[in-house]
Amino acid sequence: MKLPEHEKAVISQSKVVGYLLSDSHRDGRSKAVFFRKHGISIDSWEELTQALRRQVADNEITKIEDSPFGTRYVVEGELAAPNGRMFSVLSVWFIATSESVPWFVTAYPLKRRRP
Repeated sequence: MKLPEHEKAVISQSKVVGYLLSDSHRDGRSKAVFFRKHGISIDSWEELTQALRRQVADNEITKIEDSPFGTRYVVEGELAAPNGRMFSVLSVWFIATSESVPWFVTAYPLKRRRP
């Protein structure tokens, strides 16, 4: 199953720039280091949003969690770096109760599972 309404997904600039790619955000700075290793910086934040949109369009949901506030969706898959190399990321999306459009929550390195 794909992320519902993924074509309309909201990825806010403040979430990407102020959190995911921020060197000063307490929780985001380790993610910023990871993305920078793959050539993605604050200056290329829009490329990251497009890569995240492609990820949810191309991959199935791997986990769904319901809460009183809505539903959390996890999608695992590859993102394309600006240099064309691929890397694995887990992205998290949320659809609030009585809403239909998913909002981007976070993304981080997908740890490879050992067989």
